Amino acid sequence: MTQPRTKLTAAAIGRYRPAAKRREIADSGCPGLRLIVQPSGALSFALRFRKPNGVQAKLTLGPYDSTGEELKGDPVVGQPLTLAAARALATAINRERARGIDVVSERKAEKSRQASSAAHHAANTFTVALREFFVDHKTRKGARPRRWREDAAKLGMKFSSKADPTADPIIVHGGLADVWRDKPLSEIDGHAVFTVVDAARKSSAGRGRKTFAVLSSFFSWALRQRRIAANPCAGVYKPPPPPARERVLSDAEIVSFWRACDQIGAPYGALFRLLLLTGCRLREVGGMRRSELAGDVWTIPGNRTKNGRVLTLTLPALALEILGAVQSASGEFVFSTTGVRPVNGFGEAKRQLDAAMKPAAPWRLHDLRRTAASGMAELGIALPVVEKVLNHVSGSFGGVAGIYQRYEFAREMAEALQRWAAQVAGLVAGKPGNVVGLFKSHGGKQR
Repeated sequence: MTQPRTKLTAAAIGRYRPAAKRREIADSGCPGLRLIVQPSGALSFALRFRKPNGVQAKLTLGPYDSTGEELKGDPVVGQPLTLAAARALATAINRERARGIDVVSERKAEKSRQASSAAHHAANTFTVALREFFVDHKTRKGARPRRWREDAAKLGMKFSSKADPTADPIIVHGGLADVWRDKPLSEIDGHAVFTVVDAARKSSAGRGRKTFAVLSSFFSWALRQRRIAANPCAGVYKPPPPPARERVLSDAEIVSFWRACDQIGAPYGALFRLLLLTGCRLREVGGMRRSELAGDVWTIPGNRTKNGRVLTLTLPALALEILGAVQSASGEFVFSTTGVRPVNGFGEAKRQLDAAMKPAAPWRLHDLRRTAASGMAELGIALPVVEKVLNHVSGSFGGVAGIYQRYEFAREMAEALQRWAAQVAGLVAGKPGNVVGLFKSHGGKQR
């Protein structure tokens, strides 16, 4: 409902009270300017005019600013306006109309640009882009990175192991995803990356390396997606890898290890023994599923191996005996305390193992893999066969050889594992006549 034109003043505007219906008060001091009084009491300004085709049009200018404080710059559509600012804005728009500009279409286009800009900004904040990276990113082989959840957790973003991977993750308070939550990717530079990586490195060298690796992978993805113009990790100090380990368990340490596994009990004792007998990685054995076992054959699918390649092993009798002792439990996972997920807590189990063993030089669970490989080599098993057991794709099977050599060495691998298991069993049984002396009794290095 439009009332007759009246000379608007700040005092007059302050006296207008809401009614049952919306009202428009035309300002005689500025052509087309209207004060809008809503039933709620809200006040705003609008501009009414006719388009060149004669159709009536209305453009909302902005809410009424009752403070009386004038703007420092020119008024724009959408901001709180005093009466003077509303008149100045209406005059400017009328001038644009006189120049033939379609102000309604221009305003709609501007609102669309602003919405697009806001959406682009929101999509390119660190945490939003990071979530998209972990949900959608694939390796060159088209698979999701094997430890993507662990990588996400290092940056403060936790994805449930059960929920749909596209579900919203938990943002850990104080983690990088929380600290950089609203930070635009374009504002993250090498100094910011260095600060984060250096702080992680001071906590532990391994954490520093992993933090850098995950950030570098994320920003490389963002660069490929044209989210950023340059990778801020470029030129940032990368914590070096640790020195290559050479540690293998001596004959005496193998015996001590085997007996200590009895003391720590199931499921860890059996799991650790299989690490030594098969040379497999901890996560491969720890995540063993009953569906992967068929008689004496264990097939590890590619999504559970480091290089993505299926590994099929014919297990020796000693390994089958160990598995027979733990297969009575229910559930899909062979090594489980709950029946619904594989075991974890390997650090505590390793501390118990160390306490149960005779005094020995420090060693890690991964050293069992190196011990198995070295032991098989010492028994005279050919290097290509050992590499097949370890599921290596470099070495004997790198380059051209890996392309053209397709023989799988299944029989030789089964024999290698059987001979290595017999070697371990002989050592534990204390029958030196039945075994080959493999390693020095001290120092843990291969002869």
